[in-house]
Amino acid sequence: MDYKNKKVAVVGFGVNGLDAANFFLTKGAEVTIFDSKEKSEIDFLGFNTSKVELKLGKNYLKDGLEDFDIISRTPAIRPDLPELVKVKKAGVIVTSPIKLFFDLQPGKIIGVTGTKGKGTTATLVYEMLKASGKNVFLAGNIGLPVLSLLPRLTASSWTILELSSFMLMDLTKSPTIAVVLNITEDHLDWHKNQQEYVGAKTSIVRYQAVSDNAVLAYDYPTSRQFENMTPANVYYFSKAKVVKGAFIKDDSLYLALFDRPHKLIDANEVVLRGDHNLENIAAAVVAGGLAGSRISAMKKVISAFKGLEHRLELVGTKKEIAFYDDSFSTNPQTTLAAIKSFNEPTTLIMGGYDKGLNYSDLAKEISKRLNLINIILIGDIRKNVKKELDKYGFKGKILDLGYSKMKKIVDSAFHITPDNGVVLLSPATSSFDMFKSYKERGTQFKKAVKLLDAKRAK
Repeated sequence: MDYKNKKVAVVGFGVNGLDAANFFLTKGAEVTIFDSKEKSEIDFLGFNTSKVELKLGKNYLKDGLEDFDIISRTPAIRPDLPELVKVKKAGVIVTSPIKLFFDLQPGKIIGVTGTKGKGTTATLVYEMLKASGKNVFLAGNIGLPVLSLLPRLTASSWTILELSSFMLMDLTKSPTIAVVLNITEDHLDWHKNQQEYVGAKTSIVRYQAVSDNAVLAYDYPTSRQFENMTPANVYYFSKAKVVKGAFIKDDSLYLALFDRPHKLIDANEVVLRGDHNLENIAAAVVAGGLAGSRISAMKKVISAFKGLEHRLELVGTKKEIAFYDDSFSTNPQTTLAAIKSFNEPTTLIMGGYDKGLNYSDLAKEISKRLNLINIILIGDIRKNVKKELDKYGFKGKILDLGYSKMKKIVDSAFHITPDNGVVLLSPATSSFDMFKSYKERGTQFKKAVKLLDAKRAK
């Protein structure tokens, strides 16, 4: 399509809006940026706003979108926003950066979705293919903006995409290889209900061809049911069963794609902590194997990979106490996976923005684990979580620090955690009540750890 002189509305700025605006400007389009934030609240650093028209603030859509030829929504904007629905019915093209990428890219795509683990899995696949000499790129929620990649791609390129439900919700094309990790409750402050959340993710397999491949989490019924929605070849990964794909047996990881199972690595050789990360690795080796990764490259990457920032990241050790930043855990299920990764005496820092999630199962598991000796509760959900902990008879110490500064939170954790113990920031929810993002929350945690005195109050 020729975009020259087309009137384009970019609804929602941020990273994806910037990507869309730059793309359409390079094509000669007339771009208007719409955002509910005021100009002072938006980071336009490095972007020449004189080349676009800006419609910002609370009433940013008051004039409607009828005068535009193309509208690009960012993932944070729901596709059923009334103004978008109205113009789409009138024949206006409503798209998004990820939809444009699927339409325009010339190579092959590996898409990864799930509730958590997407970034880790996508990065592992990327590193495996890179180590195998493939022409490969990492993009989506992690890595590079998707539209900025287009000039660099060829028919032999592989693009690894971390795909959120927000991106997938109105997608009408699916990747060559679709990876579906465990799907649990999340984002119910944005999605109408859990059914819509799961339904959005089905786009990753729904439009595949018979020659494509789907890689599904066998141990989780919600993810496994995606096998009924795709015509593609289906492979699995599992901790519980020998499957076609990858599985964990006798504490070792096996790959079984085209012939007899091949032992890749023993679990004790993996740097990443936690059974959930073994699942992510298993998913990655299936996707990597289907895309042509060498076995030697898989082994090398798995044995050296230390994980991503803010995802069960070892920040440092103070007086034999290990501090882990798991700020990316923004729902109860991922915090549950995090606490199961430790047997040491642990102080858990959790809490934050209330997005309507259920903490009963998490509180029940916390109350069972004798090594969880202290819980520091912060933010909006702290009172709700304390009620759940009390209901299940948690016998450790609970410290309510409300909306305290991170330095005070970390200092308190340091003082109540015994030597050889663990301080784990794994909030189980989003950060927006106290921090701009999970990244800022994790970064402040790491800074506070570095500032700790080596001496503790006795």
